[in-house]
Amino acid sequence: MNQNERLDFLIDAFKEDSIEYKNLKVPDDMEGKQRILRSLMNIRMPRQMKNEVLQIQDDYLKERIDENGIVKLSDIPVIENNISIWQGDITRLKVDAIVNAANSKMLGCFIPMHSCIDNCIHTFAGIQLRNECNKKMNMQKIRYGKEYEQPTAVPMLTDAYNLPSKKIIHIVGPIVQGALTRKLEEELENCYKNTLDICMKNNLRSVAFCCISTGVFNFPNKRAAKIVVKTVRDWLKLFPNAMDRVIFNVFKDEDREYYERELINHSS
Repeated sequence: MNQNERLDFLIDAFKEDSIEYKNLKVPDDMEGKQRILRSLMNIRMPRQMKNEVLQIQDDYLKERIDENGIVKLSDIPVIENNISIWQGDITRLKVDAIVNAANSKMLGCFIPMHSCIDNCIHTFAGIQLRNECNKKMNMQKIRYGKEYEQPTAVPMLTDAYNLPSKKIIHIVGPIVQGALTRKLEEELENCYKNTLDICMKNNLRSVAFCCISTGVFNFPNKRAAKIVVKTVRDWLKLFPNAMDRVIFNVFKDEDREYYERELINHSS
């Protein structure tokens, strides 16, 4: 089965799996079909899927990721003390763990084709990721009550499935709704400390951090970069042999400039 055949098969399978979109009209062009499949995956609630469909989904996603180009640690230069900056799509990185900026429901983004990192990671990992997140959250609800939501700065570790990374660390960042407070800054610090702690505990020696909380959670980008670089530097001083590489993965030019200013110019 080639990639075009996989795409057609998967669209039919996900349409059949959906009550609301069984009769969805599918465009003829490849890009349109890819958008339809991603949207159907995005909106799907966590539940089991036939093994045949999962296998074809996995084959399809792995080829898509190969087409995008896998980035290895050796492709990313070190700036200082095993710290790097890399600008691009985090789903391309072949590292021990990538960090996902999650929401407190911890099930991924359900908005079709949304541009957030949560949506992108769940899309290219495959639907197994949402299922695993759901199982972990259900266990927490049994322990803490059915209204449980993941607290800020408490990381959750999952497999990465079809992504090049080994694991995904999902974490809820602080939400800035008014003035930036010291408590919010401490919560951002804890996001990075606790993620590095879970890496050390699980022998994950390379990690790529996204820019936690600086998107829709409204944490000021420049201030975040200053806090994050200092937090990671301080942690690495405490545990100098724990990590082979810490990568600050940025998507916007603005964030790259802020991180370069903190690291390359050593202004902290």
